[in-house]
Amino acid sequence: MNIEEIVIRPVQDEDFPAITEIYNYYVLKGEQSFETEAVTAEEMQQRAFIITIDSHYLVAVSGGTILGFCYAHKWKERAAYSNTLETTIYLSKDARHRGVGKLLMEQLIELCRKDGYRVLIACITGNNTESIEFHKSLGFTQASHFHNVGFKHGKWLDVVDLEFQLQ
Repeated sequence: MNIEEIVIRPVQDEDFPAITEIYNYYVLKGEQSFETEAVTAEEMQQRAFIITIDSHYLVAVSGGTILGFCYAHKWKERAAYSNTLETTIYLSKDARHRGVGKLLMEQLIELCRKDGYRVLIACITGNNTESIEFHKSLGFTQASHFHNVGFKHGKWLDVVDLEFQLQ
């Protein structure tokens, strides 16, 4: 995979089987998602429909293959939080450490900035140091650390929140 061949674009209906496969890998085998049961492509598509009403959902594609996806959605429902979004990113196993995540997140950050949002929040499993360092390399800074808030695969998990000031 050549980084120059990667296209970042808005999600399309035909992307959801591949997106779901990428995501379910982390649901079933990892600790990155706190979901514990696999989801369907229809569920992922419904979630994306809701997200894209107010924000952005992007995919990275190379040679017709979905390499990963990212999106930003409301951080909390209360009106006072309306200028803050939470970000999510997942990459296929083969796309990790190849610059795909950076391309996705840089595009998402710029779109959110142009839309006038003020802050992005990344909620990351505490032991996922790779993702924490990735977000810090983009300019996110740690804002909180919650201990033992999730239980998955027989162990308690922390959550670290990182913030990115857009303005």
